[in-house]
Amino acid sequence: MKTRMIKCALLTAVVLTMTDPLLGQAMIDRIAAIVGKEIITLSDVNLTVQSVAMQNKLDPKSDELRNRVLDGLINDKLILAQAIEDSVVVSNDEVTDRLDRQIKMLVQQAGSEQRLEELYNMPISRMKRDFRELIRNQLLVEKIRQGRQASLSVSRREVEEFFGAHKDSLPIIPVEYEMSHIFIKPKADSSVIQSVYKQGLAVLDSIKAGGDFANFARRYSSDPGSAPGGGDLGWFRRGVFEKEFEEAAFALKDGELSKPIKTTYGYHIIQLMERRGESVHTRHILFSIEQSKADDDSTITELNRLRARAQSGESFPVLAKKYSEDPESKDIGGDLGKIPVDQIESAFMEVLKPMKSGEISAPVKVPLGTGYGYHIVWVRSISPEHAMNLTDDYRRLEQLALQFKTNENFQKWVEEMRKNIYWEKKI
Repeated sequence: MKTRMIKCALLTAVVLTMTDPLLGQAMIDRIAAIVGKEIITLSDVNLTVQSVAMQNKLDPKSDELRNRVLDGLINDKLILAQAIEDSVVVSNDEVTDRLDRQIKMLVQQAGSEQRLEELYNMPISRMKRDFRELIRNQLLVEKIRQGRQASLSVSRREVEEFFGAHKDSLPIIPVEYEMSHIFIKPKADSSVIQSVYKQGLAVLDSIKAGGDFANFARRYSSDPGSAPGGGDLGWFRRGVFEKEFEEAAFALKDGELSKPIKTTYGYHIIQLMERRGESVHTRHILFSIEQSKADDDSTITELNRLRARAQSGESFPVLAKKYSEDPESKDIGGDLGKIPVDQIESAFMEVLKPMKSGEISAPVKVPLGTGYGYHIVWVRSISPEHAMNLTDDYRRLEQLALQFKTNENFQKWVEEMRKNIYWEKKI
């Protein structure tokens, strides 16, 4: 739920020691570098430069960027050799999960699967096939890095020394709001829910009687992402959709239809197209349950009652644990943490501007997937903009100091490998 309030920004650092394989088109290759028995091709360099430049708004023609990318790719090959020597392993499930998440992120950035395939001139099925081994290598490199970092820590003296050496270059901490909330989603009237369920049963009976599933999906499904394609959801593994949907989908046999299954989106008729190991290919028809103004009013009234109770002295965290429907924050008393003002949506910022520390907002509408809900927000504190210091920002400084120490140690290790393993640049 925290992400419903903050801007959806792609937070990508200029990490030049990792390759993003999900970019680019076929190119005529030449060797850019040799590392042991491995080669780095010119297309590897060009595609990584393109990726880093695009994600970080840099000039892809920069010689400095190109050199840093090539050095990073050489380091990757060196670390990969160490991973193999140390018998570090990555499971097929880990590879599939990372690959699926990267594809999903690219689809979101492109706007649709079709647009992504147009941008990179290849179908998604080919992306998943061609880049599987590159993803595996990335994960091996990450495991080696994590293993070397696990034992590192920093003392208070090291944090103080780090602050003393870098305080003039540390970022300014913007205004931050420390907040908690109670979120409730409007509930449709039981008669409406029953009516939608009966509609799902009627369509299910028609399909079983010989009706075309894809045609019914195009006519009746409320899912704008899959309805035009006959309800096709493609291949997925557990952890992508809601628990109720996945339990029903994975319990089906090939070609079998589910009864109407209820999720927060409504009722679904699911058909299993095919299963391959722990992945399934399904299609569905969604019958959404529309909320009325009366449902909204009832939710707002309930939140106003909870607000009044908190204002009268009851514990907001206790109320959140009992009544909030946000699974991410409910068990921690609705805690949303500290959110920098530049990461708060402008519409919600208008709600926060007149508020002071300790105040609780009136109910505010907030998006939730294809639906919405309402929440009340308790502003626990407002931190003014300030230069980072040891008193107010010790935990931040501790993390920065640890990151700095980790990078230094890792770079020394890589430099040692450069002395012991043959490598040569060819461009």
